[in-house]
Amino acid sequence: MQSSFTAARCLDTAAIRRAASTLTIIGLALPLTALATGKQADDDSFWEIGLGVVSSQEAYTGMDSDIMPLPIVAFENRYIQLSGPELALKLPSYEFSDSNEFNFSIFGRYDFLGYEEGDAHILDGMEGRDGGFWAGFKTEWQNSFADISAEFATEAAGDSKGSSFNLAIEKTWLFKENFMLTPRLTANWLDSHYIDYYYGVRKNEVTVGRGYYNGKTGFNVEVGVLGGYVFEQKHFVLLDVGITSLASEIKDSPLVDSSTESSIALGYLYRF
Repeated sequence: MQSSFTAARCLDTAAIRRAASTLTIIGLALPLTALATGKQADDDSFWEIGLGVVSSQEAYTGMDSDIMPLPIVAFENRYIQLSGPELALKLPSYEFSDSNEFNFSIFGRYDFLGYEEGDAHILDGMEGRDGGFWAGFKTEWQNSFADISAEFATEAAGDSKGSSFNLAIEKTWLFKENFMLTPRLTANWLDSHYIDYYYGVRKNEVTVGRGYYNGKTGFNVEVGVLGGYVFEQKHFVLLDVGITSLASEIKDSPLVDSSTESSIALGYLYRF
């Protein structure tokens, strides 16, 4: 495993992309820290800043894993929520009881997706794939059993013209008001434009060892767990581990040699 703690490695765009994607999960832990301090996010405005370190491994053949430090910035009030590269505008919610509530939001985010041909040998001669700005709608059902969310997003500015739909279920347990544990299960539908852009091989990119490939629609499934420790109601240490089982339409790509992707992130947050 290569370390990314030098200034030169910090300019590795592929590493930044993978790290930023994982740290979005840590940024989304902001409501959990509110639970741990006994505060409701809708009643207060607060900032959280911190630092995260991420190690991640993608499925592209020969692409190294990286250890990458990145800053974390999060903010929430009754109208908006900022979680790393994502900004959400809260819509009116519907509370049926203390343990049964529906929340709605529209959001925009920049995904640090894509690669450059120098990121791995299998990508030599490939045209670079860039990230883009995504916009979408999210609904959350919070109940006594679990939190269930559904999210639709499409690339509003970028080259992939892709769309995705996520359905996730997670449950948060609090222990002694200081420890949090949130396992999650997510099904992620990706359309053919998305898979073809990031995992397809165009006719002008075909080589002896890399055949033509036109990506199709597929489903990824992720299993993960987020754990945290809160102390003095201001300091939060968070650890997130996730593994994604890739759709067969991604695994069949000549650019890929693994059926899974994985990540682990450690973060520290301070609340103002």
